[in-house]
Amino acid sequence: MRKLIIAANWKMNKGPAEARAFLDEFLGAANGLTDLCDIAIAAPFVTLPAVAEKLSGSAVSLSAENTSQFESGAYTGEVSVGMLKEIGAEFVILGHSERRSIYGETDEVINAKMKAVLAGGLRPIFCIGETLAEREDGRLEDVLRTQVSGGLADISAEDLLKSVVAYEPVWAIGTGVTASPAQAQEAHVFVRSVISDLYGAEVAEQVRIQYGGSVKGANAAELMGQEDIDGALVGGASLEAASFLELIQNSVT
Repeated sequence: MRKLIIAANWKMNKGPAEARAFLDEFLGAANGLTDLCDIAIAAPFVTLPAVAEKLSGSAVSLSAENTSQFESGAYTGEVSVGMLKEIGAEFVILGHSERRSIYGETDEVINAKMKAVLAGGLRPIFCIGETLAEREDGRLEDVLRTQVSGGLADISAEDLLKSVVAYEPVWAIGTGVTASPAQAQEAHVFVRSVISDLYGAEVAEQVRIQYGGSVKGANAAELMGQEDIDGALVGGASLEAASFLELIQNSVT
């Protein structure tokens, strides 16, 4: 039985003071839900220390939103896996569509980051997903297969099982448009089949695959009720403590 994992992705929102206020409201109720699902908060780099302090002693995990593939050196503005580990991060989001589209991250770069995160003892949340044009052109499966195969190149089965895959159709991120439960389930089944081709059915059955894309309290229960959907990567609905708690509660009940 795969345990649900619900992760907030705050993106470029919430400085340290706002994050502390959010967690003061959120953690009391959230700690009572962690037996039912894993919960993680992904915060901007400058906010991570404040979140780490608030999460100390909590069952809620700390996540970064990105990292460098390099350990150290002349990479102005970058943050390494070692730095993230030192402040208590457990997860790192990699390959988010915004990193791919805005910053030009390729499957090769994302794969290098996967290897760095795993070598450093942290756990990737590995994002994949198609654009609306790709879906309408009938390229959904080709795009997902390429992203999964490229991002997981030379990643062992053992390391894959430490990771989370997040399927996020780009056309549903921040748009208010959500893939129907049937569309999301179909894509998750396909992604799991690609993983099965690469690693075998037993490994594929154990990998957790989240859904992301305008998930909110109102649609969480139906989405999380799909057999192959193992959680959510949540953007806008994670910015308010009440709405994020509602989403989590609806996901596990």
